[in-house]
Amino acid sequence: MLPGLDPLFRPAALGVQAYQQAAASSPTQVSMEFSLERNQGRIYRGQTLLISSEPSPDTLRYVERLVKFLLWQVGGWKLTVAGPQPVVEFLKKSYATGGIRQFDARMMEDAYGHPFEVVAVKNAAELPSANESTDLLGGHTQGCRLGFDLGASDYKLSAVRDGEAVFTTEIPWDPKIQPDPEWHFARIQEGLKLAASHLPRVDAIGGSSAGIILDNEVRVASLFRAVPKPLFQEKGRTIFHRIQRAWNVPLEVANDGDVTSLAGGMSLGVDAILGIAMGSSLAAGWRDEKGRILGWLNELAFVPVDYHPDGPIDEWSQDRGCGVQFFSQQAVVRLAGPAGISLPPGHPAEQLKHVQELHAKGDARAAQIFESIGVAFGYSVALFAMYYPGLKHVLTLGRVTSGQGGECILSKAKAALELEFPALASRIQFHIPDEKNKRHGQAVAAASLPFLSLRA
Repeated sequence: MLPGLDPLFRPAALGVQAYQQAAASSPTQVSMEFSLERNQGRIYRGQTLLISSEPSPDTLRYVERLVKFLLWQVGGWKLTVAGPQPVVEFLKKSYATGGIRQFDARMMEDAYGHPFEVVAVKNAAELPSANESTDLLGGHTQGCRLGFDLGASDYKLSAVRDGEAVFTTEIPWDPKIQPDPEWHFARIQEGLKLAASHLPRVDAIGGSSAGIILDNEVRVASLFRAVPKPLFQEKGRTIFHRIQRAWNVPLEVANDGDVTSLAGGMSLGVDAILGIAMGSSLAAGWRDEKGRILGWLNELAFVPVDYHPDGPIDEWSQDRGCGVQFFSQQAVVRLAGPAGISLPPGHPAEQLKHVQELHAKGDARAAQIFESIGVAFGYSVALFAMYYPGLKHVLTLGRVTSGQGGECILSKAKAALELEFPALASRIQFHIPDEKNKRHGQAVAAASLPFLSLRA
């Protein structure tokens, strides 16, 4: 089953499955174990089988894609590997300056403040022990709260009183072209003041933002792409600390992926949920079977979902086959040409709206776009299930899933999953919120992030 407008698509899920089956039956199989260290001393441990200790091109490709996926799923600045020396040397070269994955290494350095490194150890006993977060994030409803969700084409706002949203809105903006973070600060403040006008007071502020947000600091974000690095370090990185000081109330900000999963868990009352937001980019978040947010990056915009060597190129990382090119406004714009739709000039959000309007009028070409996204999504959910153990629920949000397009995407995703992965199809439930929660659910959930002591 192939996406009609994406005939070159080669599902990563099938590639991973084929390699793992070959390694499991290989008489020369070897184990590769590894760890990823990130902020606050958190450690992720993983293991995989390789076909042999003498790596073939298939093995090197499998390992390279595996590590790439895990870096953007979990995050980390130090990869420690117990495995065949040629494989380790290949990874060292790939993530060195001038290597094929130097972009990813640089992003990890920016995120965690340490040069990215690949370290070899002789055996698995020398790897550090797993050390994951046990924190429960969000779900606090008492008091008068503001919530915001910063995207690339608009930012959404909510005013919430004792768990009930009394005001929601979205404000268009185009932050990626703005070179001064004071512009970003002023626009966010403007929106917060608007939302605050609907409350008697403000007790706390919670935020959701595209990019890598750690310890309430912006570490990496396309929202600040035009800001010179010295100015970003001075004012962009600490923008949420400055907002907190301006309001003088508790403030907590998480990346939009984590808040996606939080919104899903809160609205559905479930755990083991992967939230997927298809907006200007692709955001994701994982709430495990114990209701925990593990502090992983979950930046699935950068993970490889297509293994075709000529797959679409991500404009930022210059890698091929990444999630953002399949599950975002960029995907809709990319597929409009093959569908035979001429898009009006303007922002991708407006171009998406044009396609959605055609779809609502019964235009079969527009339907093909959402059908193609859906088929690719079904295969990719199977891939995500390989990396997120115990996955039971998938919640889709974001502008791309608004209207009839969202239903079309999920219908085709279910069909692809049932065809190729029937056992997963019987386990995983897809969820799509109502229109209000699709557009503003993250801003409302974000408002619940800060913890407040109960008032006497």
